[in-house]
Amino acid sequence: GPMTRTVADAALMMASVAQPDDRDYSELPPPVIDWNAFEVDPSFLKGKRVALHMDAGCGLPLDPQIAQAVRDAARRIEAAGAHVEEIPAFMTPQMLQGMDHFWRMRSCLDMQAMSAEQRAKILPYIREWAESAAGFSGAHVFDGYSQFVATRAATVAATKAYDFVISPVSPNMPAPADHASPTNDPMRPLEHIGFTVPYNMSEQPAASVNCGYSTEGLPIGLQVAGRRFDDLGVLQFSRAFEQIRDAQKPWPEKV
Repeated sequence: GPMTRTVADAALMMASVAQPDDRDYSELPPPVIDWNAFEVDPSFLKGKRVALHMDAGCGLPLDPQIAQAVRDAARRIEAAGAHVEEIPAFMTPQMLQGMDHFWRMRSCLDMQAMSAEQRAKILPYIREWAESAAGFSGAHVFDGYSQFVATRAATVAATKAYDFVISPVSPNMPAPADHASPTNDPMRPLEHIGFTVPYNMSEQPAASVNCGYSTEGLPIGLQVAGRRFDDLGVLQFSRAFEQIRDAQKPWPEKV
């Protein structure tokens, strides 16, 4: 997905990047979406059923500043006429770990197919993460793969009664730039994706829209997820929220 400054720019990009690509052997029929129809006013939110997802059920604890910004956003959305209801966690540590362990084995096998010279170029953090799968049994890897299906089923079941789901994008504020992951621990590499990975696995479209700032002035993302194939609805919801949030700080300019 595109990274843009505005919903309008995201819609413009989607008109190009969402085109068919015959190199993708698993592609779905091309969507019939009028991307220009993203432009709505805040009345779009009126009557929408919105789930508030504040507990990832796994991974890092939610930073209080992020929690406050997302709850403030939820109150604005509710004040605009949406029906907002908080939902309980539906992900589990087993789901996150299972997917992690499957990805480790996939990367381990990829690395084993490389020359020693190629492997030497890989970040040590990644090598340690992938090589930790070398002793996994077939049953363990199959159980890990099964967590993809379990995650998809749990996500759909938890969100099917709603038009949209709002949540934090990440539970943590940005990690130091020289860390390979927020934990900087290759045995705990995915602790930051508990809010985003369920919608990736269920193939539900999602957007990240700034909903506030930390005390250090860093932006905080509100995730807006929609039903499968409702990409336009996610953009419309994001555009409506864009108009009711606080004024944004100016973008940094090169001097």
